[in-house]
Amino acid sequence: MSKSAILSSSIAKKWWMALTGLFLCLFLVGHLAGNLQLLDNSIEGKRAFNEYARFMGTNMFIKVLSYLTYISILFHAIDGIMLTFQNKSARPVKYAYEKPNANSKWYSRSMAVLGTILLVFIVTHMQHFWYKVKVSSAPVPLHVEDMYQPQMVAQGVVQDTVVKAYYTTSGAYLPVTEVTVKGKEFYNNTESQVTQIQNQFDPNYQPKGSNPKIGEGYKDLYSIVYAFFGHDKSAEGVTDSDVKGLSANEYALFYVILYVVAMAVLAFHLLHGFASAFQSLGINHKRYNKLIKTVGTAFAIIVPALFAIIPVIIYLSK
Repeated sequence: MSKSAILSSSIAKKWWMALTGLFLCLFLVGHLAGNLQLLDNSIEGKRAFNEYARFMGTNMFIKVLSYLTYISILFHAIDGIMLTFQNKSARPVKYAYEKPNANSKWYSRSMAVLGTILLVFIVTHMQHFWYKVKVSSAPVPLHVEDMYQPQMVAQGVVQDTVVKAYYTTSGAYLPVTEVTVKGKEFYNNTESQVTQIQNQFDPNYQPKGSNPKIGEGYKDLYSIVYAFFGHDKSAEGVTDSDVKGLSANEYALFYVILYVVAMAVLAFHLLHGFASAFQSLGINHKRYNKLIKTVGTAFAIIVPALFAIIPVIIYLSK
């Protein structure tokens, strides 16, 4: 049998469908573990999630896994569509006597529809977050915290003054008024000093030497998510673009409902897909079939439920 015949056969397609599906199940567990940090509505939770997001975007091993995940999603979707058409063409005329409800669950007969809904949701989800942070040319808000600095307000009277400061990848804090930001990199704020010298002393003055980078910040994906699900995080912004991007999403309730419905669709997709993947791979024996079905059912309920509860809790905590 030729290689093309092997790759295009129904059995091969089911194998690829099973392997990519189980790999995506592993991805769901990892993605959920990271996203659960969003439930910590504190400054520590904000730091932890933004540090996690940066690690996921900069670690080479994670990058390779990310591209493998994108490929698996596309391959899983295309393979599913091809299998659906292949099965229909193999039986163009229905049986004269059919009782599908007696032989299978409705969701096992609707895997193509459920999968299509999930694919649309994934594209929408990535447009809201992944595209905004990774691809879009629009500036992304950086992680900012309130920092207290002592200031003498009168002779012998010192008072703590709240100033905004960027949280850097080295763990240090840089007051926003003291740095120049380029992307997510920080440089000494020499522009105002140069302007002052040019205005007062020498209009042709130009500083000698370079202005080295003094730090790098975290993209504030935490605040972006909270703003998307209804929180007004505009106070976390520094620039006008930040303030606009971190304002409360007026359609937050609609998206919360959309995410919950999408996770219900995922649950039904997994109810059939998890156990079916093992059967497609030939792992089918009465000794462990019950265990696979039990684990698959628990996975299909718990994982989507935890995903769904995240936007709900965020929305209700505003």
